[in-house]
Amino acid sequence: MKRILILYIFANLGICTNVNAQQNYQLPDNATRWQMLKYDTGSIFKGILYSYSRPFHWEQKQWLEFGGVVAGTSVLYIFDDQTSKYFRDQSNDIPQPVKDYGWYYGSPQNNYMLTGAVYLTGLTLKNEKLRRTGVLLIASASAAGLLQQTSKYIFGRARPRSGDDKNTFYPFTTDKDYHSFPSGHAILAFTNAYAIAKQFKSPWIKGGLYTIGLVPGVSRLWEGAHWLTDVVVGVAISIATVEAIDKYLDSRYDEKYNQKNKQYSWNLSFPPGRLGVTIVF
Repeated sequence: MKRILILYIFANLGICTNVNAQQNYQLPDNATRWQMLKYDTGSIFKGILYSYSRPFHWEQKQWLEFGGVVAGTSVLYIFDDQTSKYFRDQSNDIPQPVKDYGWYYGSPQNNYMLTGAVYLTGLTLKNEKLRRTGVLLIASASAAGLLQQTSKYIFGRARPRSGDDKNTFYPFTTDKDYHSFPSGHAILAFTNAYAIAKQFKSPWIKGGLYTIGLVPGVSRLWEGAHWLTDVVVGVAISIATVEAIDKYLDSRYDEKYNQKNKQYSWNLSFPPGRLGVTIVF
């Protein structure tokens, strides 16, 4: 996956040399599909760079949110052994179709088939809203996916099924049993769900999409492939990446499907004997 993402980004860089470098450039009303493709490819690449630059521009609110994620993850880390055992104990009771969905939907090749299909549909129909959605999906998955692959390699955290405990780290190893942090399935699946949910105002539809997007991450807990903290951090990365790139795309496209619904908040909660994620939208 890492090679695919790196090649994809460098391909974007090559195409972007033909894209107008000015930030405020807008496509003409009679733009051809080729012009749209070049413009959208530039939006993908620049959106990725924009998302990576955001921490350098964070203000107090963003740093407080980051601190909340770190604090919540630290608390969950204490219980990683217990939560891993709990989820693995449930594995035999989970229907196989649910497990299969969790695996295949969170796989990178299937992710890019879906996101590519959304974008190509928008390009074929010359529908700006669909094109923008496709750009958001592709850019977010690429940015978050590359960050996830790099983090796995740097941290080298042992997977539960490796037989080592949660505190085992072998940085820069190529052994996939030590590529646990964060969860790639959680990142790709929830990135898609969170981006697609922006198309809808109904909290019920949004909630349903978020639930569907969480299944692949949870499926990795059943299989002993990740710790709970790997999944939680993956979801946090997804939300931050989609929000950053979506904000950037506001300057590139006239179709702002979420213009009146840009405010969101989320937090982790830890009532006695339970844990929860609360998203307000």
